[in-house]
Amino acid sequence: MNNERKEGKALVIGGSIAGLLTARVLSDYYEEVLIIDKDDFPDKPEDRAGTPHGFHPHRFTQRGKQITERLFPGYENDLLTLGAPTSLNKTVHNMNAYGSFVGQYQRNDIKFSRAALEWVLRQRAKRISHVRFLPNHDVIELVTNPDRTAVTGVRVRERGKAELTLAGDMVVDTSGRHSRLPKWLAELGYDVPSPDMLKVDLGYSTRRYKVPAHLLHMTDTWDVINIAGQPAKGTYTGVFSFIENRIAEMLLYRPGGHFPPTDAEAFEQAVAGLPSPIIADILQQLEPIGSPRGFRVSELYRHRYERMSRWPSGLLVLGDAFCIYDPIFGQGMTVAAMEAEVLESCLQERGHAPKDGFEQRVLQKMQDAIGPAWWLNCANDLQWEGVQYAGSEPLKGIGFGRKYMDLYLKHATTEQSWELYGLYWAVNTLSVSPDKILNPQMAATVLAATDEGRTLLAELSWQYGPSWENEWDRIVPSFTGVSYESVR
Repeated sequence: MNNERKEGKALVIGGSIAGLLTARVLSDYYEEVLIIDKDDFPDKPEDRAGTPHGFHPHRFTQRGKQITERLFPGYENDLLTLGAPTSLNKTVHNMNAYGSFVGQYQRNDIKFSRAALEWVLRQRAKRISHVRFLPNHDVIELVTNPDRTAVTGVRVRERGKAELTLAGDMVVDTSGRHSRLPKWLAELGYDVPSPDMLKVDLGYSTRRYKVPAHLLHMTDTWDVINIAGQPAKGTYTGVFSFIENRIAEMLLYRPGGHFPPTDAEAFEQAVAGLPSPIIADILQQLEPIGSPRGFRVSELYRHRYERMSRWPSGLLVLGDAFCIYDPIFGQGMTVAAMEAEVLESCLQERGHAPKDGFEQRVLQKMQDAIGPAWWLNCANDLQWEGVQYAGSEPLKGIGFGRKYMDLYLKHATTEQSWELYGLYWAVNTLSVSPDKILNPQMAATVLAATDEGRTLLAELSWQYGPSWENEWDRIVPSFTGVSYESVR
């Protein structure tokens, strides 16, 4: 805990995972933290109306888990108490277009539903004496000083009641993909840049199953079975795993406008049509819990608030209200955790050496965390027909990256190199910097391994000269702005 003198009151808009992580950070620096949410929080782990995607699989990557464990020590023990399973020494089966990797999972990660994780973190936050919750309240607008240069609070309304003004020294928008921040800022007279967009038109469907008593050994055997979709063939991705209370969940996913079915019979047929029958064979032995549920995302966006020439003091934004990602790599909650850690680091720095423009520096540093995940999303999703990028400026190296990431996966799988494959997932789950696989030495090895790679290598030599390795900073972005080490 921070023992320095605390400031006044902080308001957090949204009681999501991002909001809870943010509130925990702010609790070290403010005398009072109020979390405002339009939902009534359930009295047990349940999905909320305000998180319509909450039913679908959610995961922390190793980086997100590390940050959350530091902010809420022992939170995974609470998940275990709720019946969440561990992944340690269970079988992982990953299949892609070029082959499969099957082995034992070496980390003790806990698998959970979104509802269980949110419940655990919310109970932890409630134990902090100066953190309070205000449920069932919609945030109507920001409140500012007369010249609109500083946000001084928010106006809220409980359903069916009069509006109320809440004062705050810091307001943080963590309200997710339905954030009204662009509208609020525009109404205050600020010029808000258009967000960068990745038009993915993706859909995913999830069905849950109860594991019968005589098959409980299955939960001790399997961690996850991931059959990756193949852009060249347009096949679905299928992911099978377990959450708390001996429940299995099955996800079908695809970008490009071809959505997985939500009809039960069609869903099971689609699972049976995956390139491997392994998941379908397991599901035939389980008991379905209700029908599949679908969710669709037309566009991924990355707001560019850090580019605004003016930004009101006392206002920040974090999580899905800032940028959303393709859910298949499980980056969203981890980036939110990284952003919360950025906020923590900046608050520490401000306590030691206060400077003007605090909020704009925080936004810029958060973009350093957002950038790698956004670039990787684009590189992977642009492999699918129908996906298009529409940004304020071209994404540096994305054409090369789109081809290279697939060739890297092909090389790692063909060679059956767990080291290379592990790096691929470590990069895509934000555990290590992308430059671990996007560097000249690795690129030379990967590209020399296949005909497609040698063609791409020839293109590099033609465009940048025979010493293309020396021009690497012109080929791909630099990912040095984000730290992959904890601030403490």
